Amino acid sequence: MDDAPHEEFVSDPVSAIVTAERRRGRGALSNSSGRFERDRVEAADDGWESLATLEAFKTDVREDATRSIIARNDSPDISFDRSINPYRGCEHGCIYCYARPSHCYLGHSAGLDFETILYAKSNAATLLERELANPRYSPQTIALGANTDPYQPLERERRITRSILEVLAKTKHPVGIVTKSALVTRDIDILAPMAADGLVKVAISVTTLDRRLARAMEPRAATPSKRLDAIRQLTAAGIPVTVMAAPVIPGLTDHEIEAILTAARDAGAREAGYVLLRLPLEIKDLFREWLESEFPDRAKRVISLLQSMHGGQDYVARFGHRQRGNGPYADQIAHRFKLARRRLNLADERLALCSDLFVRPARLPPDQAVDKPGCGGQQLALF
Repeated sequence: MDDAPHEEFVSDPVSAIVTAERRRGRGALSNSSGRFERDRVEAADDGWESLATLEAFKTDVREDATRSIIARNDSPDISFDRSINPYRGCEHGCIYCYARPSHCYLGHSAGLDFETILYAKSNAATLLERELANPRYSPQTIALGANTDPYQPLERERRITRSILEVLAKTKHPVGIVTKSALVTRDIDILAPMAADGLVKVAISVTTLDRRLARAMEPRAATPSKRLDAIRQLTAAGIPVTVMAAPVIPGLTDHEIEAILTAARDAGAREAGYVLLRLPLEIKDLFREWLESEFPDRAKRVISLLQSMHGGQDYVARFGHRQRGNGPYADQIAHRFKLARRRLNLADERLALCSDLFVRPARLPPDQAVDKPGCGGQQLALF
């Protein structure tokens, strides 16, 4: 994620749109080379319609050889200092995803590569248990899925997120989950007992209630109705749920703020939050391509409104600004959200999670006794 301001990225003015058949079911329209690559690769037809013979993009899953699993940050914009991402890249294909530029560090494109070349951290649970066993480790809430979705389609097969939760449940470690997938309900058997001990909360992202818009914008994510049903199931199991109206896209989804919060409240959500659309680095070109293709009649207005909240620029990475923007339109969105949340009795205080039930994984034989103190100490907020 963008934890600090960065240098301005100047994109390649030439963008080759991949044919609709090759990118069917994907979010991005193009696959330009990453910003760290020395050469720029562009597909070109040789006159024999050769591009039409290329196969459709298929999901390619690779093993991630990471040696550590808990990522740290010191960003003042977010309420957690550590997170775990079971996967790199995300098959949901959300066109607005702020994690897209991170794929360029791997030598891939932030476009179609991001949603088709995925990395799975198969040894995540083992690494996590080892890191938690370190005597110097001090427990605080871990955010699960702060970059890419921990419940993207690949999780059905790999079950890496579930293996992480099993470690966190065993060690009674607090965790906050961020997802837009209904697959999170599969793990209610783990999450419900954790919730009873004040160890977990789940944030469900609902960007729009419009099925057509969701299909175009988040092609392989759960439908809006499935996400609302996930909120109902989690709530019924005693698991606290936050609805995230994120990102709010001015001129495209901002008119739905009140409807999203109402639907989520009716489904059982206890808290609500929002984040404004961000267009750092490659995302600004990818989003423009998509917007001009899907909503040509609104494209100029959406970009104009967004720039009005960033001093005339597409994006400003400054702490305290990047998630909310400023100016009259940004203030209007913030005021509407505040009023709707108050009217719907959605909490504006973050539910604290318990951190002092933690049972450090023993380096000694498992039959050694471990003290388990009650939850009367430090509590931490998420979201």
